[in-house]
Amino acid sequence: MIDTQAIPPALLMQIEEATRATDFTMQSDTLTGSLLRTLAGSKPEGNFLELGTGTGMGTAWLLDGMDTASRLITVDKNERYNAIARRFLSGDARATFHTGDGVAFIRSQQAGTFDLIFADMPPGKFELLDETLALLRPGGLYIIDDLAPLESWEPAHAPRVTALIATLEQHSDLRICKLNWSTGLLIATRIA
Repeated sequence: MIDTQAIPPALLMQIEEATRATDFTMQSDTLTGSLLRTLAGSKPEGNFLELGTGTGMGTAWLLDGMDTASRLITVDKNERYNAIARRFLSGDARATFHTGDGVAFIRSQQAGTFDLIFADMPPGKFELLDETLALLRPGGLYIIDDLAPLESWEPAHAPRVTALIATLEQHSDLRICKLNWSTGLLIATRIA
């Protein structure tokens, strides 16, 4: 099978254009986005968390997959990038944008709250992993990307990725699937 380009969410081209006017380069790609949309669609009336809004590219894909009863909280500490996401997506009543420290946000949440977490920033991925996983409901999905090696990685990044994957593999309350696809993805499901 050959990967084909998914039909993007309606506002994605405008978000991409606004993103190009910045120095932001870590946006979710189309393959990751289409997977996020599909997984969001599997959780009707779901409660979703995105850690790492960026300029809102992943946010747009998540919203495109959610039903009308679902809710998304998206968190980023960078006001400049988050403002782009809010400009295009804040009209969607299902989305709540939080600009602030991811560590403080994770610590302020109640365990077992979310049906899907897309962790695309250090807090929730490389920091406070156990606390973030505790936020998942049974059957909830934890998704991370950017795990495939890149020449642009700092030397310390590869060992962090290796340690993260090894830690997730040791969680007896998770079932994981590693995908050598897109930017390198991992999907975990919390079992009861």
